[in-house]
Amino acid sequence: MDQTPKPGELYRHFKNKLYQIVTVATHSETGEKLVIYQALYDDFGIYARPLDMFVSEVDHEKYPDVKQKYRFEKITLNEIAANEPEAVSVQAQAGHEPVSDADEGQAPDPRLMEFLDAATFEEKYNILVSMRDTITDRLIDDIAVVMDIVVPEGPLQKRYDDLKNTIKTRQYYEFSNRLR
Repeated sequence: MDQTPKPGELYRHFKNKLYQIVTVATHSETGEKLVIYQALYDDFGIYARPLDMFVSEVDHEKYPDVKQKYRFEKITLNEIAANEPEAVSVQAQAGHEPVSDADEGQAPDPRLMEFLDAATFEEKYNILVSMRDTITDRLIDDIAVVMDIVVPEGPLQKRYDDLKNTIKTRQYYEFSNRLR
């Protein structure tokens, strides 16, 4: 059975903190697999840990009161909602709709796929402009994740304009020799 974490999966550490998997990376010198994961609390720090350690069992001699078998155990949003309803309500108050586990098998938004398939930032910009009247916060968040940028929370139109300006800036430098 493959225990390798997948991007987007949620895990609970045996000390009861929640984390989300970013990716599994390969150390460039040693070839060792590293789990890259993000805290879902405080400053939302990003951490790396060797895969073998990530999937290892808790040292019950050192931590005799811990009930959890593994150092990190995969969980679902439904489990979080059942055990920590305040965590889900905090997401709702911030304007985020929790993604249900049923959404995992759902096909991605075709507009997002078109955006991802665009070869240049000029194409991406034109696609985004064509979405002006149908853009959603979810689509903005998805595009921001793909582009590895942060679009601050706020009114939809402002978020759309911020995203559009970021893409326009990248378009400006895409084929330029300005930075060489």
